[in-house]
Amino acid sequence: MDDTAYTHRFGTKRQRWRREAVELAAVFAAVAAADLVANVVVHGHDGPVLLFASAGALLAATLFRVRLAHRHPPGPDALAPPGGPEVSTVEEPTVLWRLRTSVADAPGSLARVCTALAERQVNIVSMQAHPLPDCTVDEFIVRAPASLARAELVAAVAAGGGRDIWSDRADAHELVDVPRQVLALATRTALDAAELPVALRQLFGRAAIRQYPGRGAAAQPGVDGHVMRLPLPNGDLLELSRPSLPFTPTEFARARALVELDTLLGPRVPQVAARISRPAGGDLTVRRATPADKEAAVAMHARCSPESLRRRYHGPVKDADRYLDHLLDPRHGQTLAVETAQGRLVALAHLMWDDEGAEIALLVEDAWQRRGLGVDLVRRMAALALEAGVGTVYAVTTAANTGLISTMRRLSAPLDYQMEEGTLVITAHLSEATEKLPAPWAAR
Repeated sequence: MDDTAYTHRFGTKRQRWRREAVELAAVFAAVAAADLVANVVVHGHDGPVLLFASAGALLAATLFRVRLAHRHPPGPDALAPPGGPEVSTVEEPTVLWRLRTSVADAPGSLARVCTALAERQVNIVSMQAHPLPDCTVDEFIVRAPASLARAELVAAVAAGGGRDIWSDRADAHELVDVPRQVLALATRTALDAAELPVALRQLFGRAAIRQYPGRGAAAQPGVDGHVMRLPLPNGDLLELSRPSLPFTPTEFARARALVELDTLLGPRVPQVAARISRPAGGDLTVRRATPADKEAAVAMHARCSPESLRRRYHGPVKDADRYLDHLLDPRHGQTLAVETAQGRLVALAHLMWDDEGAEIALLVEDAWQRRGLGVDLVRRMAALALEAGVGTVYAVTTAANTGLISTMRRLSAPLDYQMEEGTLVITAHLSEATEKLPAPWAAR
């Protein structure tokens, strides 16, 4: 045994023996003091006097200490942690960011990123991990000081070992935890087949969604970088694209679960309706249309003029009936039907999901035009779009269709006009409307 090991071993034993001896002596001293006090109190003539005097002295000392503390309260320095830094009482403004980064699949990789963010006074509000074969993709919602620029935030993540870093501003609506969000979207999808594209868009953020009829059987489901493909039960292909951020296998599993739920439940349309009162009488009912309305819709086409059908379908009048199977399918969007008390359809309005917005289309039977019915339906469809989280709607028409142009202006929202080869596209930014739209199923 060398000298260092010998000194450490026997030095430690000697210190332990001394500590035990001191503790034993303290015990004996305490016992002796207690015995002395007991003898004085029990056998002495002044025992009770001594007890009352001790109690009085303790009470006086306590009252004096309370009064002193009341007259001289402790300052901020006394409440601060010993030796700790001075804490500022002024709160700096903060902003929410959404971050996604790839880190090595190794112990401590996530801790290094979190430490790097903490050094910049960035608070992690929520976090989820997407495991991949060669790494892990971590996604954060963070609250950072407003003075911290995006470049500094990204640099902090990179300093912690992150790579392929993506960042974007977030808002309070994204603070909902993912399991709760998925359950809420699944509930909406279960109630209405038209909600599936909307649910996927809300689940993945700024993703464009396209539905291709008849391509589902030949498509291979899965993720290819920035593109996700999901075959639908009716044979169509649902394709999601997100140029700013690639999809992960975890996100594909969530999307596929929603599609499987939609397949299991089959076509479904909520039974909602509202009354539309007309000044000249003849109240109407507006409700969600279903595939069972095709026969009544074909009959309405027969009562419409060729010009009305041409303005609506932008093609040969003889092909108008062929579009109804697609338009009445709830998986392509929401269709509103207006019927009389006798059950005859007099108008159809379509809200079809497309990329990040939705298309509005409208057909009113000639005998019911210029009665405000078109304005009522457009406002209801705009309210349905906002209810689904879609803030932009557009209508495709021609410059000669002054009725639809005037109807879109009644939304009190900023409008964009784009003219190309005789086709006019009117885009309404509903989130910037100056007037609040009434509920979509309110009686009017």
